[in-house]
Amino acid sequence: MSTATTDIHIPPSRQGAARLMWLRERGMGASILVAAISTAFGVMLISATGFALAMLAADPYIGNTGTLGALDSILVAILLGLALYVAAVVTANTFSTIIAGRTRQIALLRLIGASARAQRAEVARQGLVVGVIGAFIGFVGATALAAVGVALATELLALEGVHYTVLRPTLLLPAVVVTLTTWAAAWAGSRRVLTVTPLEALGGSVESSHGDLVHRRGRNGTAIALFVTGGALLTLGVLAGFFTPLGVVVAFFGGLLSFTGLALGATLIMPPALRLVGRAFGKSATARLAAENALRYPERSSRMAIGVVMGITLVTMLAVATESAKRVLAAGAGGELPPEIAAPIDTFAAIMMGMVAVSAVIAGVGLVNLLTLGVVQRRRELGLLRALGLSNRQVRRVVLLEATHITITALVTGLLLGIIYGWAGAQSLLGFVRVDPEGAVPSTLVAPALPLWPIVAVVAATAVLTLIAAVAPTRLATRITPVQALVD
Repeated sequence: MSTATTDIHIPPSRQGAARLMWLRERGMGASILVAAISTAFGVMLISATGFALAMLAADPYIGNTGTLGALDSILVAILLGLALYVAAVVTANTFSTIIAGRTRQIALLRLIGASARAQRAEVARQGLVVGVIGAFIGFVGATALAAVGVALATELLALEGVHYTVLRPTLLLPAVVVTLTTWAAAWAGSRRVLTVTPLEALGGSVESSHGDLVHRRGRNGTAIALFVTGGALLTLGVLAGFFTPLGVVVAFFGGLLSFTGLALGATLIMPPALRLVGRAFGKSATARLAAENALRYPERSSRMAIGVVMGITLVTMLAVATESAKRVLAAGAGGELPPEIAAPIDTFAAIMMGMVAVSAVIAGVGLVNLLTLGVVQRRRELGLLRALGLSNRQVRRVVLLEATHITITALVTGLLLGIIYGWAGAQSLLGFVRVDPEGAVPSTLVAPALPLWPIVAVVAATAVLTLIAAVAPTRLATRITPVQALVD
């Protein structure tokens, strides 16, 4: 008797599709969107500034000067750098949350012999794929949009002698940088893989408690050192601004370091602040549950809050910097700023505000994504709450209150940071302007100027973001039945 064996052949196309099944996991789509927005912003920024320079070069009175080109490069680098910074933090936070939800799967793989480093390398590879897909989508879409915009502008403005080719090698730079940034952010966000043990295969998604995070001396020490160093540089930049506009460079790095320290140490600051805000919403069962979740899930709540803080800080910083700069110049002019100086400043600030708003959009996408991931990873908890008697309305209220706590805390933190950074930027750039040009002592130290309507707009936008961010998670939360939660 002979025994026949049959080999099952899986077509290569299906093997490739199986390897990319992880792209359907919640959170990956939002990460692709963040990469696409960042790339599109970079492409549009380079195209818009390049076309503007071509228009100026065609002007017989202005011509093509090296100064304009240098200013253009600096502006593009700063704005693109800010967008990439926000995108990197949002992406790293997203992958950190995804890894927290994969705890049991990772532990099972560790149980059968897989190494933590190999699994982390796999997560980094996924980040690279996400970056490539997002960068490609953003590059193609933004390039097409830029080509249409240039054609329309040339036609409508009847520009003669202006020749600008949209397709340039420099447009690939944002795509490459975004891809590498997403890859690096996924690697940074996947550090949780190294701490997962095979014993955790018996449990579910596990996150460190607030008490555990407080005792992380290495990470917390680094965060404090960065924050203190950044604060010192920020102060030094303001002082240097009394003598040279280059003080703004020192202040810029001070702001960057201090905010990085704040982001790194967010798990120390944000959870207690979130719980404090939560207590203001009463002592009902739903309000108390929402407030206590900040300390029960400190890493997740901190990731959500810090992304929104970044967006609010950037917008507030620019608005305060503009008004403070006008106040400094007015002091230097003897108390009254001429309209011919104020108007260009306001126009430039409005353009910059629109560009910086892209970073706020990226932060908003991150909040929606992390809230949704949080609901998915708490299916069992939410189902048990339903089993204990909470209604659909109460479950929705818990999720909505959590989103509200996060946005209110982020709003207050972002406004404070934005006011400080904006004032320091204006003071360090223009502090050398003197009321009395012949005086020996600078006297242009002014208080921060708080623009009313931009701040009102930030508050209103934050309220709208809260509602938008809570729509998908609240709907998803009410679909979880007690039976499904217990089976999961």
